[in-house]
Amino acid sequence: MQVPGAKLSYSNITFLDKNPIKRWLQRKRLISAIKILGTSDCAKRICDFGAGNGELCKGLAEKFPAAKIICYEPTPSLLLEARENLREFGERIEFCSDAKDLENQTFDIILCLEVFEHLPKIETISALKIISEILHNEGKFVIGVPVEVGIPAVYKGLFRMIRRYGAFDANIKNVFLALIGYPPVDRPVSEISPGLSFYFEHMGFNHKILAHEFLKYFKLVGVSTSPFGKPISFLMPEINYLLINTTKVKDI
Repeated sequence: MQVPGAKLSYSNITFLDKNPIKRWLQRKRLISAIKILGTSDCAKRICDFGAGNGELCKGLAEKFPAAKIICYEPTPSLLLEARENLREFGERIEFCSDAKDLENQTFDIILCLEVFEHLPKIETISALKIISEILHNEGKFVIGVPVEVGIPAVYKGLFRMIRRYGAFDANIKNVFLALIGYPPVDRPVSEISPGLSFYFEHMGFNHKILAHEFLKYFKLVGVSTSPFGKPISFLMPEINYLLINTTKVKDI
């Protein structure tokens, strides 16, 4: 994301970060998210919900060459990055900046990666409701979020301390609280663009609490971690959930 007042683009702090391990992890999380979908050869319409710079759409276009892909990104600076990043795909990928434009559409697959850890509760519920309404009957929904509690909180905290010691997500107290499963709940909230409330720091996010919310709308059918799975999944920095729409599907 584009942090207010910063010169670094989303690409610069993710896929083009100066740290080669971080760059590799960012690539792997996209691969893992697409992999959990399995074979979905019949997918005709796919939405990357909160697409950032659109990098995931490249993998989706390769995996599903016959599908129409919608790149939904409500933040103007990020949408601009996505348009530039995806120029080569032409009409294969459509761009959308307003969730209202999705209301009359339905999708076979929706992916939402590295988004929910940034959303306050009201915005989280709103996004889940929108997705439940536009997801096709028996369609697939992938949520990918970082693991910010337990052991991953420690090595992530140390990495952040090296870069910005003492910040909200890079101080010993908050890292310790995240380690024992009680990350700070009083998270600094800002706006990523006018009217869009946003947590810029991952610190304070708990994927287990998110699960309580999305299980009200969807049925969980699969879980994977990135970059590796069992038997060391508890050490992994990223988790993907594969869901289906329980508001439309009674029996699986």
